[in-house]
Order: sequence, then structure tokens, then C-alpha cells
Amino acid sequence: MNIRMICHTLGNILRVEAALMMLPTLVGIIYGDDVTAFYATIGILLVVGSAMSFRAPKNKNIYAKEGLLTVALCWVLMSAFGALPFFLSGAIPSYMDAFFETVSGFTTTGSTILVDIEALPMGMLFWRSFTHWIGGMGVLVFVLAIIPMAEGRNMHLMRAEVPGPTVGKLVPKMKSTAKILYGLYLGLTIIEVGFLMAGGMPFIEALLAAFSTAGTGGFCIKNASIAYYNSAYIDAVITVFMILFGINFNLYYLILIKRFKQAFKSEELRWYLGIILTATVLITLNIMHQYSGFMEAGRYASFQVGSIITTTGFITADYGQWPMFSQCILLLLMVFGACAGSTGGGIKTARLIILVKSMARGIKQMTHPRTVSVVTLDGKTVDDETMRGVNYFFTTYIALFALGVLLVSLDGMAFGDTFGSVLTCINNVGPGMGSVGAVGNFAHLSVLSKGVLTFMMLVGRLEIFPMLMLVLPSMWRKQ
Repeated sequence: MNIRMICHTLGNILRVEAALMMLPTLVGIIYGDDVTAFYATIGILLVVGSAMSFRAPKNKNIYAKEGLLTVALCWVLMSAFGALPFFLSGAIPSYMDAFFETVSGFTTTGSTILVDIEALPMGMLFWRSFTHWIGGMGVLVFVLAIIPMAEGRNMHLMRAEVPGPTVGKLVPKMKSTAKILYGLYLGLTIIEVGFLMAGGMPFIEALLAAFSTAGTGGFCIKNASIAYYNSAYIDAVITVFMILFGINFNLYYLILIKRFKQAFKSEELRWYLGIILTATVLITLNIMHQYSGFMEAGRYASFQVGSIITTTGFITADYGQWPMFSQCILLLLMVFGACAGSTGGGIKTARLIILVKSMARGIKQMTHPRTVSVVTLDGKTVDDETMRGVNYFFTTYIALFALGVLLVSLDGMAFGDTFGSVLTCINNVGPGMGSVGAVGNFAHLSVLSKGVLTFMMLVGRLEIFPMLMLVLPSMWRKQ
């Protein structure tokens, strides 16, 4: 175990966080906020980060095990220090609550303990939404784009952080891949800001809404979320961009280099869009009697479907008042999630396809034992390693979800609330059902439940295994 190299990498990451925190500090100064808490946190980050990264180790090798641990520790430390401005300023008096909110931000979950969001100073609101944008594409993807590292180490770090069954390079150099990903991410964010401002949103509100949309996080600076604006145009813009940010960014790169045919032949993209369309139509028909007609029902149904499947978590309607059929569809979408290689959460559409096809193959082999069949994705055979990885992921996912429900049930909430709180956190969605649903929050939960759900958010964002490796003693042994 190359602990010195892990510490060196983490030190650089903390210094990057200090640099990123200068933006909300500047916003706080512009809006006349007390930014002492930001100054203090930046100072702490620089001291700790510099101490950890002062001397580069002679052995700079990072293998798969170091990659997993580095990613897990990175997200925990970023969140632990990122919570300090909320806590030191008194905006969130409890450090556990501040840590929960910050993890929810970086993991792009969007679950909140805040009862009155609008009471926070603008600098704090900026930092809160900015954590979504930072965490959306991945902290380490950003670091890889700006800090020179050997290609072999880059791949192990990126594989541990980027969501989906597999991760590969867009171009031969991993550093160039990271730059391309962030370039696309930044470009789409800027375009969304422009569209939102065209609909009458003030610049700062449009920027923070775009941060949350891009990261598929769902933090909003208004207590009523996007419903505050009561605008069909803004709903439509955010719906479209939530869906766009839920698409595999590799496809945008293919479009960028004019390989349109290959991009639009993506099987995962067709499933993803097909699920969205089907769910939207079914919910629209199911809730139409609660609205003035098909068009209005379609407006709210499409927004919530886009918000839930991409695990953004924005709200324009209290879906807890919708018929149970519609609520069940939304619960399924929480699990399905967006595409692999996107900023969305959930188990990912690619894994869903592989699981469904694997199940179909099993049934076929039971009825026709001599038949040789394989699972394919985009016309290519899915290799055994990927198949095993998907099965391991889903099995561990179910086990952790069951454990989480068991622990949170100690709070004595209704079953739907308990089930929904764990489901929404492990899938990085944000709002759950009942008291933690569209018009609720997580403030009333115990410290134990908040701790469990915080772990679930990290598990969901890092796709389980990095966080499990962090708590296994065997991972810390030298051999």
C-alpha cells in the first residue's frame, strides 16, 4: 500500500478545494456577507493540503487498490472540510447536519436538512449549489485535468470514480480525456444559463440552477424549488437539460467529432429515452384528472420523470399527492437512474440492460439447454468480467440497501418514509417519499439515521466498492 502517494494526491486535492472555495467567498463579498468562515476554511485547507503534499514520494505508483482508497478518502475529506463554512458561520449549527448537507452536495444527491433555505447568505447558497457542479463530473476528473500525473495512475483513479460498468479513454491521453469531459460539461452549463436568463431568471439564480442541473443534484435557492418560478418555459428548459446531463458524455464527444451514426446507435441511449417517454405518458394519463388537461399534466409529469430518472431531485409538484401508480413509477425510476458516464445516479441504464438481457438469457437456456447465447450491448458481446462486475454490484447494492433500511427503521418512521429515505440516498436522488418527500426534508432524523444516509450517499455516488474498500482493514495492509 503506497500510503505516501495517497497522502500526496489527497493534499493536492485539498489545495484545489481551497482554490474552488474562493468563488463563493467572492460571491459573499459582493453580496455583503460575513465571509470569515470561508477565510478560515481556506486557510485550514491550505495548511493541511500543503503539509500532505509538500514532498512527493519516490514511489509514485498507484494501482487499483490505491485508486479505490484515494477516491473514497478524497470524497470523505472534501465533504468534511467543505462542511466547515456552514458550521463555522452558524448557517448550520450542527456539524453532523453540515456534513450531511455537504455530502449531499458533492454526491449530487440533493437531500437537505434545511427547513428555510432562503435564510442562508448568498455566499453559502453559492457554495451549496457549487458542490453539485464540482461533484457532478467528479472531483478527481477535475484534478486529473489540471494536475500532471502518470497515465497509469490516472486510469486507476478515473475508473474508481466515473460511474458505470466500464470506463475507457476518449483519446489516448487520460489527461486529455478529463479536459474534454470538463469542456463539454462547462459548455452545456453555460448554454443552460443562457436559456434560463432568456426566461427571466436573474443571472445568479440561473447560474446556481444550472450548477444543480449539470450535476443532477437538485439543490435550489428557493424553498419551493423550481415550483417557485411557476413558469412552463423554465420547467421545459430544465427538463431538457436534466435529460441531457443524464446521457453518457462519450456520446457528446462522438457528436463533437462528427461520428453521428455511432452516437445515435447507442442502445443505452435508446433505452434511456424510451423509459423516459413511456414513464411520462403513463404518469400523464394517470394524473390528468388532477390538472386542467393533458398538456398541463404532461408538463408536470415530464419534469418529475426527468428529475427522478436523472436523480436531479428538482420539484415542481408534490408527487406525494399523485396516485400510487405514478408514485411507484417514480420509485422505479429512482433505481434505474441515468446513463453510465453521465452525472446521474441510480444503477445506470447500461447495467439495467445487461441485467434484463442476462435474465432473458437464463430463461432461454433453461428452456433450450443446448442453445448458446451471449449478452450483447451495442452489438458487442459483454465480456465475462463486466457481467461479473454487474452481478457483484447489484447483489451488494441490494444487501447494503436492506441494511440501510434496517438501521434507519430505528427512528420509528413509517415504512414508506424509511424505505424512501434509503432508496433516495443510495441512488443520489434527493427527495424521497412521505416526510422526506417533495415537500419534506431530513432535519427530523436522528444522528444515527443521518450518518447511515450520509454513508449511503457516498456509496451510491462512488458505486459501492471504493467506500467498502475504505472500511475493510485488509485494504490497508502493505501486501
